[in-house]
Amino acid sequence: MKAKNKRPPSGEIRQSQIISTFGPGAMVDLPNHSILIGGLNHWKGDRRRIYEDRLAGRVSELLNVNQIAMYAPPVDEQDPKASQSGITSFVFPIWFLAQVEEFWEAPNHRQYRTRPLLPWGSLVKGKYLTLERKKVPVVPVRFVQACVNGHISDIDWYRFVHGDSPNKTCRGQLWLDEGGSGNDFVDIFIRCEACKARRPLSDATVPNGRVLGACDGQRPWLGPAAKELCVSLKTGKPEFNRLLVRSASNAYFAQVLSVISLPDSDEALRKAVDLVYEDYLGVAEAVGDIKRDRKKQKVATAIEGFSDEAVWAEVKRRQHGSFDKPKSIKQVEIETLLSQPDEVGEDVPEGNFYARTRTLDGLSPLLSHIDRIVLVHRLREVTAQIGFTRFEAAMPDIDGELSLDVQLATLDIEPTWVPAIENKGEGVFIAFKKTAIEHWLKRDAVQKRGQSLYKGFDAWRNQRGLDPDKAKFPGLPYVMLHSLSHLLITAVSLECGYAASAIRERIYTGESGYGILLYTGTSGSEGTLGGLVQIGKRIEYHLMNALEMGKLCSNDPVCAQHQPNNQQEDRFLHGAACHGCLLIAEPSCERRNEFLDRALVTDTVEGWGAEFFAVRGQ
Repeated sequence: MKAKNKRPPSGEIRQSQIISTFGPGAMVDLPNHSILIGGLNHWKGDRRRIYEDRLAGRVSELLNVNQIAMYAPPVDEQDPKASQSGITSFVFPIWFLAQVEEFWEAPNHRQYRTRPLLPWGSLVKGKYLTLERKKVPVVPVRFVQACVNGHISDIDWYRFVHGDSPNKTCRGQLWLDEGGSGNDFVDIFIRCEACKARRPLSDATVPNGRVLGACDGQRPWLGPAAKELCVSLKTGKPEFNRLLVRSASNAYFAQVLSVISLPDSDEALRKAVDLVYEDYLGVAEAVGDIKRDRKKQKVATAIEGFSDEAVWAEVKRRQHGSFDKPKSIKQVEIETLLSQPDEVGEDVPEGNFYARTRTLDGLSPLLSHIDRIVLVHRLREVTAQIGFTRFEAAMPDIDGELSLDVQLATLDIEPTWVPAIENKGEGVFIAFKKTAIEHWLKRDAVQKRGQSLYKGFDAWRNQRGLDPDKAKFPGLPYVMLHSLSHLLITAVSLECGYAASAIRERIYTGESGYGILLYTGTSGSEGTLGGLVQIGKRIEYHLMNALEMGKLCSNDPVCAQHQPNNQQEDRFLHGAACHGCLLIAEPSCERRNEFLDRALVTDTVEGWGAEFFAVRGQ
């Protein structure tokens, strides 16, 4: 900067928002501008490296690169003498509306509010329009065009209003006419002053319509000239543009992956076996051979502290050639959580992860359902963004993995690193008995309720044209635990010291076990409050409260009677769930408030008989 005093920014965005709401390719409304956040090739300044091997390995696989680094977004440098730091943004869109109060009367004598629609080149300094020697302010037009591959560009308004008419080369002054409140597309028209052509904006909203033309692959967040071939991932044919409202909630969905930085419970065992596998253990044929080899000094020293059975299981895994298959993100986490030792005296948290298993005293009404409760005094979550989508969100599956066939809008032309943030906090983990869940799944009422939920999922999948082999129902245990997690978040937030939106969830369902982890996941929360750990020490009280809350919703009986496959309501992924009972702040939910049904958790007024917790409140 040449100036002595640093110019204040037009706006500020938190680091955590940069990889979620306002990442590369996102549109942001600043007080006087509308901008597009630049890609990683436009990020400047020193960046802090973030290390998390499991996450980096998975991101490398998804981006099809050998190695990837993770860095925190650059921060604003306070020293005016320091080199410039920050993220470049681009003005977008480059069509504007002049803020004039004029009205136009249509042939049917209806009055419309009308404003001039102008390109960037018609403005003075890109900020205002001069009319009758007066400066007229302008605002960015609300409407742009985009495709499902993430490409985005300005609408060719001349082409839109004239179409294939004989006047398609006309370049007269364009006006945007708005009738009523201006919120209905059928009341918004684009009009050419010269040739009198006029067209409703609703023409661009027709499903599968091609009014806006084929997408030419523009990626303005990577630079003005950044383009790529745009074809459909499903058909291989060109994609067509769709109308997109800049401020709409479907304009940007960050594709993120997150992991809890937990030590792999098998890592120490694998390292121990590595020392003696080639020379001794590789030829073992039974657990007895492990016991025999342990008599040798080198073997005894290497595998000290591990049982013969554990060592034999690791040897068998290697002999069968399965050692190259990595565990899923969530499998490593639940296995580590389940292997935590019992509490002994006053625990002193150390490092990035520290957890202890508490006793189950006081859980008498729930002992048949709960296997263990782990108090996580300290944990670290690392979240990385690998791309984004528009129109439809692409979420990780129930194992915390993103599909390799998801169409990604890239963050950089040649990605060598991705933005990431780390949050430190605390949590409580509740593990549920496999036998209890397996017995619950065999009940007729549960299977009947499952068929109803699956019909809704099938209707949702058909509506979006998704491949049945790729879009799969997560299963009743996941829906049940997910619903219980939402009830529990609401219950514990009343006294844990954290707002409900500051508590996040991770749901575990699989061969390694079933469980719920509630943890603090907001930047700046260093786990110093200890609220969730204290909640975990009397979790039975909050569980009973959560079950009691789930029995009755303020929207019952309508909520309890909802049928997932009801075409009129268009809530295919919900059972008995609504804003009055199960829906919570989206940052807290790992599935965007989908796959919920409190009828699987506790009895409701409809009496489906499919509840997992058939217990009475205290």
